[in-house]
Amino acid sequence: MPLHHHRHHHHAAAVAVAVADDDDEAKPRRPYSTFASPRAPTSAAAFSTHRLLVLFSVACLLVAAASLAFAFSARAATLQQQQQPHPAAAEATAKVAFRCGRAEDTLRAFLASSSGNYSSAAVGREREKVLAVVGVHTEIGSAARRAALRATWFPPKPEGIFGTWNWFVVGRSKDKEKMADLQKEVDMYHDFLFVDAEEDTKPPQKMLAFFKAAYDMFDADFYVKADDAIYLRPDRLAALLAKDRLHQRTYESSWELLGNEYFSHASGLLYALSSEVVGSLAATNNDSLRMFDYEDVTVGSWMLAMNVKHEDNRAMCDSACTPTSIAVWDSKKCSNSCNTTEIVKALHNTTLCSKSPTLPPENQNPAYVRSE
Repeated sequence: MPLHHHRHHHHAAAVAVAVADDDDEAKPRRPYSTFASPRAPTSAAAFSTHRLLVLFSVACLLVAAASLAFAFSARAATLQQQQQPHPAAAEATAKVAFRCGRAEDTLRAFLASSSGNYSSAAVGREREKVLAVVGVHTEIGSAARRAALRATWFPPKPEGIFGTWNWFVVGRSKDKEKMADLQKEVDMYHDFLFVDAEEDTKPPQKMLAFFKAAYDMFDADFYVKADDAIYLRPDRLAALLAKDRLHQRTYESSWELLGNEYFSHASGLLYALSSEVVGSLAATNNDSLRMFDYEDVTVGSWMLAMNVKHEDNRAMCDSACTPTSIAVWDSKKCSNSCNTTEIVKALHNTTLCSKSPTLPPENQNPAYVRSE
């Protein structure tokens, strides 16, 4: 604390010196008086003034000493804080755990209370480096669809194959009976990823919760959102995502909708976002992201705010199995309603769908791929 010293200007009293004239010597002198002149200060007054000055000086010294002591203590506290960072700063530096103040805190508590869920064991560990995290979005009551996928293309273990991790992504429900039935399935297969979103919430919010949870648990090159109604070839998906790219911000889409209503965006059945894109979404407050009614349109709007390279690969949305198809979904037949469970099983029984090699023969033209 800077000290302000007030300077006291002592003005010397004017002393009048009377010069005696010759006439004054002729005047009779008054007898010497023992009484002091009224202008001359008494010894008691001088002592009082001196004491006040001493007390004032002592007070100034005490204030200066206190200021120095405060400055040294503040400096010592600052050095101690630098040596031992604040917990919030340490947490912001360590990106391998769930961060405080985010939706993942609720997710962590929910996963920790779910027995038999692999994700609860992942809490507190470092993010594992993988090629891709595939989240198959499903509803709590869609047990038949999940059974059909497990019987066909879905890997028997979450870690799967080809460097990918595969999960059934579900939200939470206040229906205790539904959650009890789901818990039995969780304990049996251990292939669920619970996200911090209500089951009846809008799809964009559930999708965003998945990306944030997957990003905090895995250090993946890509984060893939898939629907539980498609037939997928995980080996071909991994081959597509593993290819070298010059752009880090990549948006693997399956088709574009060009027109006056919507901008370019991917189909909601299957799309992949690169790590840098998902990292930006994970660091953004949910209230700062605009939500549309449709999930694919919502993701497309977010991509407009980023310098993203779109890759439109039609093999990700084939209507029939081909030597290069990655995902199969006949949107024309199932525009209204269809039995997706039976369709997935029928596709899997087709040799071209399930038993064809990962890569087509060299003399065969690859699938139509267009990059922008």
